[in-house]
Amino acid sequence: MKPVRSLAEALGVGVVLLDGGLSQQLAAQGCDLSDALWSARLLVDGPQQIEAAHAAYVRAGARVLITSSYQATFEGFAERGVRREEAARLLGRSVELAREAGERVEDEVWVAASVGPYGAMLADGSEYRGRYGLSVRELEAFHRPRIEVLAAAGPDVLALETVPDAQEAEALLRAAEGCGVPLWLSYTVEGGRTRAGQDLAEAFAVAAGNEQVVAVGVNCCDPADAGPAVELAAAVTGRPGVVYPNSGERWDARARGWRGGTAFDPALATAWAASGARLIGGCCRVGPGAIGALAAALTADDRG
Repeated sequence: MKPVRSLAEALGVGVVLLDGGLSQQLAAQGCDLSDALWSARLLVDGPQQIEAAHAAYVRAGARVLITSSYQATFEGFAERGVRREEAARLLGRSVELAREAGERVEDEVWVAASVGPYGAMLADGSEYRGRYGLSVRELEAFHRPRIEVLAAAGPDVLALETVPDAQEAEALLRAAEGCGVPLWLSYTVEGGRTRAGQDLAEAFAVAAGNEQVVAVGVNCCDPADAGPAVELAAAVTGRPGVVYPNSGERWDARARGWRGGTAFDPALATAWAASGARLIGGCCRVGPGAIGALAAALTADDRG
């Protein structure tokens, strides 16, 4: 059953807790993610594992579940021999699996259909660089078919996430126009700029005035970069902020592994909320335990 309120209505009341890294929980469940499709491979080989991972985040307190479609594209499925009709069914199934997991609790749980950047399809770390050499029109044409299929599956919101480049953000917003589903836009950033090196205020301004946008912010970035960025996003756009950084470790695309130590501190959630964030969670390497700690920190802040 879908939530009674829209996500935008819920954000107008207070902070809503996002989930964490889906791949983190799938790995903890023993799933092999060493594939170009990453977690999307399990839409074919192990959908029950995806639902179980979503359910783990619901138990931890998450009330927005991001689908397993981040790295799922028609092109990527085609390379695995999956026909277009079946690929469309699998994209829709990603929404259904999150919805089914959300129905395990009486609280409202919203489903966010993940739309990853073009670089995610390349599976070579390009989403942390941007600048693919494609025009806005070409990127729009790439993203539109997947967005249309995901929107038709009935999510509560589209998560245009881990966007490295303001030009790709523009393309994504164009591709989502008229799909009938609200969305949030979330950049991956470093040192106060987009991964493509653009001024963040200018990048966030791409979403200003777009009535389809319910939140703007950052994800899959170092936690130290998250607070200033989400404060800027809220100031530039007038929209609620969304923030879900990774653990602070760095992805090594060649070795397909994470390097460095964790810097994710659930206590930062209070400062993020004070900066305008209304959607708060975690990304890569942030598991259900950390999301539970975020829930506790936000609850303590409300009581205080």
